[in-house]
Amino acid sequence: MSDGSQDKQLPATPKRLEKARKEGQIPRSRDLGHLAVIAAALGVIAATIGPVTERLRDLMAAALRFDVVTLKSPERMLERLHDMGLSVLPMVLIFGLVTALAALAAAVGSGGWVFTMQVLEPKFSKINPLSGLGRIVSKAQVGDMLKACLLALVLGIVGAVYLWRHHEDFVRLQSGGGLAQGFADAGELLVSGLWLLVLVLALFAVVDVPLQRFLHASRLKMSHQEVKEEFKQQEGNQEVKGRIKARMREVSRRRMMAAVPQADLVVMNPTHYAVALKYDPDGPGAPRVVAKGTDDLAMRIRDVAGSAKVPVLQAPPLARALYATTELDHEIPMPLYSAVAQVLAHVYRLREAMAGRAPYPGSLEDIAVPPELDPADPRHSPRAARRGAATP
Repeated sequence: MSDGSQDKQLPATPKRLEKARKEGQIPRSRDLGHLAVIAAALGVIAATIGPVTERLRDLMAAALRFDVVTLKSPERMLERLHDMGLSVLPMVLIFGLVTALAALAAAVGSGGWVFTMQVLEPKFSKINPLSGLGRIVSKAQVGDMLKACLLALVLGIVGAVYLWRHHEDFVRLQSGGGLAQGFADAGELLVSGLWLLVLVLALFAVVDVPLQRFLHASRLKMSHQEVKEEFKQQEGNQEVKGRIKARMREVSRRRMMAAVPQADLVVMNPTHYAVALKYDPDGPGAPRVVAKGTDDLAMRIRDVAGSAKVPVLQAPPLARALYATTELDHEIPMPLYSAVAQVLAHVYRLREAMAGRAPYPGSLEDIAVPPELDPADPRHSPRAARRGAATP
């Protein structure tokens, strides 16, 4: 019975693919690299076969030409060899540069450009004989070995057939015709034979490129448990996040309760809603909601307000509307200015009466609020309530 860590049937996530890419794990096709290098080399040879054969003919003729001075001074042979090497060096450099660029293009085309130093980090597992033996006999290595053997076999058969069919042409190279003609005929035979090898490599590359991508995706497959662990790492542990949110709510609630004693009044409905308001007559803004809550929290706001001698007024429609439309530490919406002004005026009259500077006011009359802002009103419209709350 396989566990979740062994049942890797899910495709790799973007994060897993990016991590593998940073580690240098990308799909690479060796056959595509071989094809690019040999095709580029063959292209250079085919494009320069005429000038190159003439140059080689001249170099060989010069190398086989001796004079009396050279025979009497053998050290001049080294000078001649040096001069011949310098004359051949530009052709070799161009040939090497073209093939190197072709190999680089093939690598980038098959797996993209990746620059990482992680593959150079020392790992003791790489020098462990047991781990090395496991990698050698792995399915991937065995498959690569069989594919390489098949490629070598096909290339050998194609080469042998080509040599057998053109053996007379190779024999004629030795039968005369001059050095120049011999170089030209050898170049043509070499180019035509290499084109056959390029064709074989192209057929293998067409199969190997998608095969390597498929094998790469299979190696990076993940189990359900690995996907869950990665999700937890990205999103964070839900239990920890829940505790953090609960802690933040508790801190916010404590800060809100600390603001109740500085409020000007608390509007209630009488047990379900409580909203504490603060107004600065000298300030430019409207009254702000400094605390609000429902049920048990509403009772706590009422008790804290009573202990701090903050007036608590019963205005159910206004309490519901304020709670539904105004966020904490935000100003009340414009449609509620009139209703809030009534309760503030009533509070100010109470303060004057308690100070002996005015008679006690009567009971607070019913406060009218727009029905679309009162959640208990049948005509309540959540969209209008949100629009009212957004009004500056």
